[in-house]
Order: sequence, then structure tokens, then C-alpha cells
Amino acid sequence: MTYKTIIIGTGPAGLTSAIYLARANMEPLVIEGWQPGGQLTTTTEVENFPGFPEGILGSELMSNMRKQAQKFGATFKTGSVKSVDFSKRPYTLEVEGLGRLQADSVIISTGASAKYLNIPGEQDNIGRGVSTCATCDGFFFRGKKIIVVGGGDSAMEEAVFLTRFASEVRLVHRREELRASKIMQDRARANDKIVWSLNRTPVEVVATGMGLQGLKVINNESGEEELLETDGLFVTIGHTPNTGFLGGQIQLDEQGYIIVKPGTSETNIPGVFACGDVQDRQYRQAITAAGSGCMAALDCERYLEAQEHAAATV
Repeated sequence: MTYKTIIIGTGPAGLTSAIYLARANMEPLVIEGWQPGGQLTTTTEVENFPGFPEGILGSELMSNMRKQAQKFGATFKTGSVKSVDFSKRPYTLEVEGLGRLQADSVIISTGASAKYLNIPGEQDNIGRGVSTCATCDGFFFRGKKIIVVGGGDSAMEEAVFLTRFASEVRLVHRREELRASKIMQDRARANDKIVWSLNRTPVEVVATGMGLQGLKVINNESGEEELLETDGLFVTIGHTPNTGFLGGQIQLDEQGYIIVKPGTSETNIPGVFACGDVQDRQYRQAITAAGSGCMAALDCERYLEAQEHAAATV
């Protein structure tokens, strides 16, 4: 069987694509990985997604979007795409757990995975004080002490943003020198709510049943261990786009994000589209991912209609 469209990924982008294509009677097949729902499933309450004035749990939002796609005719199967062949149509996907699948078009919405410190206590407290998204979770730390770990532009930007809510933002970096541009460093250093703990290596997230207690670090100069008190920890050391399975067939930028034609979701392969964080290195928000998922669905629908018209006139 050859599907009209296969959507890879079930975050806001993939599920929005599925809703639009299912409503257009395209009967999309959605491949959801072993941890479906994308990064929103690692958050607790989402307060900045339009239409939910009281907020909504990230997992509930994803569940509702999935049900909506199913209601209109999208099919979901669980598996992990290991490789693809985009050299000819129909395109072929090798999927662990499902075998070989073929489709006339493909939408890639595999997202980008936040990099973590990989220290004790970190994973146990994701959504309970540990976050990778200041825009998503900063509001919950109004009047609290916050630690931001990182030394690049994103860390400076998030630290400055978090000063809108926090009583204190402590920026922790393992080196004395920062990777951030001078203008971003100057902006952060000019903010009197930001304090600096440079040349410190994080070694453990310390928490109690009541929440985070602090971040344990090693002072790289003295070798001494310190406990930096905090109510929230934001890890801003970058993201890794989930594009390894593409095998070099799709054009990527220097950081591994899929390059799309400006103003569209089109990749360098006709009939293959990308949406969500896998092609967005700047915004990485649920609502922008959903919007790009809509774009991918509409681009895909037009592509398939054009192919059908061309075949009919031959």
C-alpha cells in the first residue's frame, strides 16, 4: 500500500498537519515515536497557547490534538523511522516496529531535542522546577530565585527575559569566558537582577519533596563544591534537531536544521515538507510549530493535487 502522505512526528506541528490533511480527505498516516507528543509532554501547564485562558497541561493539549486528527480520519502507528529513500516516488521509509512504508509525499515534523546537563537529579525534576524554555515556564517563578545554565546568546536572552518574573537570576557557566556575542553579554551584565557564577561546573540538581533546593556546582578554580540555592533551573545549552535518520538526502544548515524555501515548508526534495522545530532554530514555540504544520499540510495538499492533475493530462 502506498499512502498519499506520511507525517513523521506527533508534536504540535505534526498533529496540526494531520488535522488539516485528514479534513481534506487525504487520509494521512502519522508515525509517532516511542515518546509521542513532542517536548510539550515534558512540561506541566501551558499558559501561552491561544484558547486556554486557564492554561492546559501539555500532555492534555497533545492528547486533544491527536483525538481531533483521528476524528477526521488520520491513522496513527507507533514506530521509529530509521532511514528514508527520497531518490524516487513513491518515497520509502524504513520504520522500526512497522517495516517498510511508502508514500507519495512526506511531512517531517520530528522536532529538536533540548540538550541537558545529564547530571543526577536533572531528569527527575523536569517539569518540577527544571525547564528548557523560559518563555513557556518563566511565569511560574514570579518572585523566585532562578538559575540559568549556559554561555551562549540563548542563555543571555533567557536570563534577561526571566528577570521580568524572578527576584534574582543567577547565570552559571562552566568557563570564565562566554560564547555569547558582546551585545548580548552587555545586555545581561547591565541588568542588576542577574548575578554571575562563572567557571562553575554543575554536578547535581538537589531537590526535596517541596521542590528544588539548589544546584550543586564545582568551583573550577578552587575545586570546592558549592550549593547555589534556587527555585527553578533553566538549562539553555542548545538543541539538537532530530534529523539523523535523513541520511544526508535533505538539505540542512550548519546546525542540522532542515532548510525550507522561505515562506513555505518545501525542502530540496519535491513532495517532502518540513515543519515545527526541526526547521525552526529561532522561535521553537508550540504555536509557531502548529502554524508551520498548517503550512506543510496546505503545501502538501497542493503538491498532491498538482501531481494528480499532471497524471490525468498525460
